[in-house]
Amino acid sequence: QVQLVESGGGLVQVGGSLRLSCAASGGTFSKYAMGWFRQAPGKEREFVAAIGWRRGRTWYADSVKVRFTISRDNAKNMAYLQMNSLKPEDTAVYYCAADVFGDGSSSESAYDYWGQGTQVTVSS
Repeated sequence: QVQLVESGGGLVQVGGSLRLSCAASGGTFSKYAMGWFRQAPGKEREFVAAIGWRRGRTWYADSVKVRFTISRDNAKNMAYLQMNSLKPEDTAVYYCAADVFGDGSSSESAYDYWGQGTQVTVSS
């Protein structure tokens, strides 16, 4: 059973930065595509970014392109989301997810395992 644990969330001012981490255990991390999703209050969960397992190809939602960077460290079984130039509309619970043998997807249904989420609050 794969377990994912997010960390690094918190309160930050507009224009600030945060780096979210996702620690994976219980499986072969190098064979997972990893994704980040977020859910703001009263809204549906939405795709943020993904990184494939084969070549490390990355995908981003238009709303975070240039500002956010997804990465992974297979030796440490970790995925990261570097978030810069944060805006109030980035406030949400952020979830990491693993897609076993996937190439990365913006669709929630592609992911097999999910973390419990970490809160990010951007104050203006």
